[in-house]
Amino acid sequence: MQQSWTDSVKNFGTEWSGVFMILFMFIIAFFLWRTLKMMPKTKPVQIKPEVKSSIGWDEIAGVDEAKDELREVVEFLRDPKRFHALGARVPAGVLLHGPPGTGKTLLAKAVAHESGAQFFSQSAASFVEMFAGLGASRIRRLFREARKHAPAIIFIDELDAVGGRRGSDNSSEREQTLNQLLVEMDGFNSTGDVVVMAASNLLEKLDPALLRPGRFDRQVFVSPPDVVGRERILGVHTRGKPLGAGVDLAEVAARTSGLTGADLANLCNEAAIRCARRAGNELTGDDFEQAFERVVAGVQSRRVLNAHEKRVVAFHEAGHALCAELLPGVDTVHKISIIPRGRALGYTLNLPDEDRYLKTREELIDHMTVLLGGRVAEQIVFGEVTTGATDDLKRVSEVARAMVYDYAMGTAGTAQRAVSNGDTDSEQFRRIRDEEQQELAYEASRAATELLTAQREKLEEFALALLEHEVLERDDIARIMRGVPRMERRPGRGLRVVAAVAAQEPDAPRTVRTSARPPAKD
Repeated sequence: MQQSWTDSVKNFGTEWSGVFMILFMFIIAFFLWRTLKMMPKTKPVQIKPEVKSSIGWDEIAGVDEAKDELREVVEFLRDPKRFHALGARVPAGVLLHGPPGTGKTLLAKAVAHESGAQFFSQSAASFVEMFAGLGASRIRRLFREARKHAPAIIFIDELDAVGGRRGSDNSSEREQTLNQLLVEMDGFNSTGDVVVMAASNLLEKLDPALLRPGRFDRQVFVSPPDVVGRERILGVHTRGKPLGAGVDLAEVAARTSGLTGADLANLCNEAAIRCARRAGNELTGDDFEQAFERVVAGVQSRRVLNAHEKRVVAFHEAGHALCAELLPGVDTVHKISIIPRGRALGYTLNLPDEDRYLKTREELIDHMTVLLGGRVAEQIVFGEVTTGATDDLKRVSEVARAMVYDYAMGTAGTAQRAVSNGDTDSEQFRRIRDEEQQELAYEASRAATELLTAQREKLEEFALALLEHEVLERDDIARIMRGVPRMERRPGRGLRVVAAVAAQEPDAPRTVRTSARPPAKD
């Protein structure tokens, strides 16, 4: 019987199925090979010490403690015999941590220039890929290249991209990369001839195994500079810039509390750009003033407000300024403006008289009172509030939450409680903490209401002056507040008006309560 066409196809498939399977596997292997060849290969960036654009110690200011720590590493690499004779060994790792813009990467560049050793730099983000094993392979390659040029320094920027606490997510590739980094730094095959430097903004999120001695022996906190450091940073960034006779860098440094080195570098650059824009020959104090406002408040906007909105903004900013002028624990108001800048329709510029690192509970309440002063002024004058206090409310929420959860500054009954752990807190405990935050905000809001109601005339005077001039400087503010006593707070006695009254003793001035107890619950 003649074989049908269907049977012929079946027989052909049966006889050649093995060949087709091999061909199919070959095609898959070819495409995988091509994919791997096309993948980007991240090679460690080698920075040679003699590069002309390298940065030296003299070009870094405001971080003297961090420089002293790193100078020892540089001296060890320059003259290891002196340290070996005493039995000392070079630190295996140095971790630079701190807020963004404080100069961590800049310090690493200075170490590369000053040490004379081979320097390899790579971002931690380049280690994490979607393909399994690629990050660990890049870690091995980085250390292999460094050991070929030992003694050498490896710098890993943004370490938190790969060094996060294990078990916190489902990224097995990141954890595999971290495990390889741990092995290379202090594992069975580590040789100890490579110093690892790293920078991170999130020290608390790094894995504990990465922070132990033997891996990162030194953890150097790079903090924002103090007033002396800021003056020196300004001196570094104004080299080569012609300064006018009226420019006082010490005064500029005093007014820029809280700014980092990157902010100050941007400030000097913006001042130079403004000077060039006005075709000037040298930088003046006004150039730095305008540059400071641009950095802090944003670019001046061309938005035009109608008469009612302008009046609302004037009273809003007047409420902020008046509360700040009356309360003792608040930075001095140096400027008020109702000219839109950035996203803000107006702003009040408070500048500290000195650098401070501690705050009391009362000072934080005063700070929230000033933040709510604008919204309260709207309510008092217009009988309604607007959306202009969005940022103020957000900052009040952040301060109140920190007072309760971080500083244990809630109500008197919970002031001694330890800082809570969000993973184990009960619902009742969280509800109590939420109520404490609300009570703190209520306390600040009541204080602002009492202050502005008692000083309604000054509130009107501030607002009218702003509507007339749009900008009030420190001298204008002092003239409006002339004759109005500032309050002081004494332990256990609340807020009091600072005023000399003949009928009273000097130690017992008239009392004005601006901070009442939290509202009673129904």
